[in-house]
Amino acid sequence: MGKFENILIVTDLDGTLLRNDKTISRENLSAIEYFKKNGGTFTFITGRSIVVVGQVYDIIRPNAPIGCFNGGAVYDMEKKAFLFQKTLPSEGLDLVRLVDREMPGMSIQLCGFNNCYFCKMNDAMERVMKLFKFPELRCHYDDVKEKIAKVIFVHSKETELIKLREMLEKHPLAGNLQLVRSGAEYLEMLPKGLGKGESLVRIAEIMGIDIKRTIGIGDNENDVSLIEKAGIGVAVENASDCAKEVADIITVSNEENAIAKIIKDLDEGIIKV
Repeated sequence: MGKFENILIVTDLDGTLLRNDKTISRENLSAIEYFKKNGGTFTFITGRSIVVVGQVYDIIRPNAPIGCFNGGAVYDMEKKAFLFQKTLPSEGLDLVRLVDREMPGMSIQLCGFNNCYFCKMNDAMERVMKLFKFPELRCHYDDVKEKIAKVIFVHSKETELIKLREMLEKHPLAGNLQLVRSGAEYLEMLPKGLGKGESLVRIAEIMGIDIKRTIGIGDNENDVSLIEKAGIGVAVENASDCAKEVADIITVSNEENAIAKIIKDLDEGIIKV
């Protein structure tokens, strides 16, 4: 029985496990392998869609299902099967039409469970497409036929994202929806009641691991529920204030091998689960 048996570590990707250039350090990879070889269970929960997690998955090789769409789905990459998924309610598309009409400079991306659709572009969204190497699937939002997991609005100006959030939160159709910031230029619209924390609970149940023996690590508003639900919640040093406020531990930044640091502290008994 390994020293990390029945311990589940779940990390966010961007800004947490990944460095700012979207790579994974050798130190983090070595620590993850050490943790798994000694009985630990390791995976990630991300806002990303299935379309753009494959390369990261192949490098990390989690030994548990992953979470994606900020809690909208749990997915078994080995079996290529969803273990849980929740569709955005129809009100979401009504609000997309509102944003298109009232804020013409705001970009719009619809994330289906199989593909991501770029429905309205601006410079910030063009950068996102290239950064994450999305397939260039462009179409009008009314032409998307598959079920939608979430909507992403992207803009380079913080004032525009604040204006957008205020407009949507006041709208009477927003009752079955929730809004969350997942990055400096992103505002996401999800089904109400979902979050990375809920995915953590589901993954722990699937793996038969007590939620008290879980470690959740993140950096942004969309990681708050992950940090809160975990037995031990960790925010990286570069995390937003809202993530740090709910964390049990604040560790080093994503540029300083944060995951390796957490596993080392766990190994040395500094972190106890």
